[in-house]
Amino acid sequence: MGDILIGTCSWTDRALVTGGWYPPGSRDPEGRLRYYAERFPVVEVDATYYALPTARRSRLWAERTPRGFTFDVKAYSLLTGHPTRAGTLPPGLRPPGPPGRSVRGADLGPAAVREVWDAFIAGVEPLRRADRLGSVLLQYPPWFTPGRGARERLARASELAGDLPLTVEFRHREWLSDPCLDDTLALLREHGMALAAVDTAQGLPNSLPPVTEVTNRRRAVVRFHGRSRAWGTGSKEDRFRHHYTRAELEPWVGRVRRLAEEAGAVHVLFNNCCADAAVSAAALMRELVAADR
Repeated sequence: MGDILIGTCSWTDRALVTGGWYPPGSRDPEGRLRYYAERFPVVEVDATYYALPTARRSRLWAERTPRGFTFDVKAYSLLTGHPTRAGTLPPGLRPPGPPGRSVRGADLGPAAVREVWDAFIAGVEPLRRADRLGSVLLQYPPWFTPGRGARERLARASELAGDLPLTVEFRHREWLSDPCLDDTLALLREHGMALAAVDTAQGLPNSLPPVTEVTNRRRAVVRFHGRSRAWGTGSKEDRFRHHYTRAELEPWVGRVRRLAEEAGAVHVLFNNCCADAAVSAAALMRELVAADR
């Protein structure tokens, strides 16, 4: 049975920081991370989606957490085909124009994308050296649909990432539905990528099925996005505003345990980041998993 690590998709979310979960004396950057790491064994870094990680910041994260603590790191937006603020690119790669304008990898060309990958890898290297890096999440956008071009992009990401441990989250349901599902799982296995299982509201046009399959024996990842009916359409707060109940989480206990029977570790991460909803859900899930032993 693999390790089951339960945590949240951020420890710096503004709603959590201002919501009173962190006690006085633990509200500066170092205090917040140390306080979080005393309560949970894993966290996902969300900030690296918006800006490339730096080696200095990664070293600080490693220094401020105990041995055995794990960081999953979300890939920089440009690397998964999302619009990216030009001003967040390395200076030598920034195209002319306002720093706030959006660019994509196709605007820069293959050589520049490789440089961005190299910068990302260098930025997380201190986490890897400290044995703190669990996985790098490639969260693809809803318009990333199955097809030859998408398969080639996944293969290219696997190549450019080198030996980084990769996890893929799809946001288009066709990847996880018949007749594409078997091909999706085979593709991820071919490239050594783990599949991120997701929990979202069901019955919406953009709902994602909760597929729980191990495609890399070292790790599996489950991400809980909440059950908001505004999933995929509303503001960030609207999409992720949800307080999980015991009844909603209980069916996932068996699924998580089955993943742990095949994978060396299962990371269970809550992304319903509104006030203390994610940390509360993570604590409840930990209680349910412990009671199921």
